[in-house]
Amino acid sequence: MSIIIIYHSGYGHTKIVAEHIAKGAATVTPDVRLLSTEEAMADWEVLHEARALVFGSPTYMGSVSAGFKTFMEATGRFWYQQKWRDKLAAGFTNSSTLNGDKLMVLQQLSIFAAQHGMLWIPTGIVPEFENDVQKEEPNGLASYLGLMTLSDNAIGEVHTPKGVATAELFGARIARLALQHTI
Repeated sequence: MSIIIIYHSGYGHTKIVAEHIAKGAATVTPDVRLLSTEEAMADWEVLHEARALVFGSPTYMGSVSAGFKTFMEATGRFWYQQKWRDKLAAGFTNSSTLNGDKLMVLQQLSIFAAQHGMLWIPTGIVPEFENDVQKEEPNGLASYLGLMTLSDNAIGEVHTPKGVATAELFGARIARLALQHTI
């Protein structure tokens, strides 16, 4: 069983979220790998053999980044064979604004997974709403389709503290479901 987290990160923020998803998944199974889109495209067999693929892209202008789109389009060479059929899939995105059309990116990622015949994992994390600063609670951005995180513009600075905690919870959920799922 393996979980592969494939991400494109223009300024480092999305990579940090990917690392926190991996950290959460590793609490359930040690069989977790992080691959940039470039690394993933260099070794398709690793992706074909995985049980779960987690897709991550920053939100740029209401869409996945060009780097992630390149990865998506490169899968066309084996899409017709449905090599990822019945694998688990999940997705995440990050942007520097509270909304920033992140839902559009999650929709793109989930449709991409559906086109490959994959089974989509939503966050499954209900926001706690314990105080007035909603974004500081787990899943404070109230995203259910996939993980949304928020960062500032500082390189290497990521998100609210609960954003990375939510990434870890999401990673653990993905790993638990991957352990239960058989292809």
